Amino acid sequence: MLRGFYTAASGMITQQRQQEVLANNIANVNTPGYKADHTAVRAFPEMLLKEMGSKQIPITTHHANLPFQNPIGSLNTGVYVQETVPNFTQGDIRQTGITTDLALINGQFPDETGGIFFIVQNAAGELRYTTNGNFTVDGAGNLVTNQGYYVLDAAGNPVQTGGMEFTVTSNGILQTAAQNTQLGLGYVADVNQLVKEEENLFAGEAVVVPAEATFQIEQGALEQSNVDSLQTMTQMMESYRLFETNQRVLRAYDESMGKAVSEIGRIG
Repeated sequence: MLRGFYTAASGMITQQRQQEVLANNIANVNTPGYKADHTAVRAFPEMLLKEMGSKQIPITTHHANLPFQNPIGSLNTGVYVQETVPNFTQGDIRQTGITTDLALINGQFPDETGGIFFIVQNAAGELRYTTNGNFTVDGAGNLVTNQGYYVLDAAGNPVQTGGMEFTVTSNGILQTAAQNTQLGLGYVADVNQLVKEEENLFAGEAVVVPAEATFQIEQGALEQSNVDSLQTMTQMMESYRLFETNQRVLRAYDESMGKAVSEIGRIG
């Protein structure tokens, strides 16, 4: 009986976590470069049930009791969210006409596990990676993210634009009247090894983009979120129904336990 409580409760907790992930995806449906999260749900290890007993075997002077076990079957002990995994497929490209908006096209490889990202520097001075090219220029003329993090060049220095008048070539060279600067781009061999952080950033290890990699940077455009809003809303409704189902099972167990305490044990 108590095992049923735990199984139903684990199902409710799992669907609650699922709802949180899906709600966060919906909240970021308009966030440029956002990668939708997916939950990996796993079952707890199954328990093998056996019938245990003993049999009497007659011998010459007395009976001997020999233990035996008969397999009954396996019993599932509930589910849990093992991990949350980002989906790195590329979102649609939308034209904005804004000079500081940069779309990294084909930065992810559908047939492989690698991907290309912009390199930025967070508030702690650490390298982070993003596909959100919704940049701007700060008061000092540096190209920065909307959070104020520096966009780095190939040498690991902040990109200096000197203002809003600049162009970016398809291979990532930022051109101004004073100089040309190669934007910092990092290649991650296995994007599944990246750790997703807040503000649409990823932590991990990246190397120089290999020569055989094909990509394109389009100025005045943005990669949109890859969240499928219709599919996500459908998943949210399914998750809510599963939560309610586990809730009803839990209530049924609770009523059964109540009867066991108040009625079955009553002395007439």
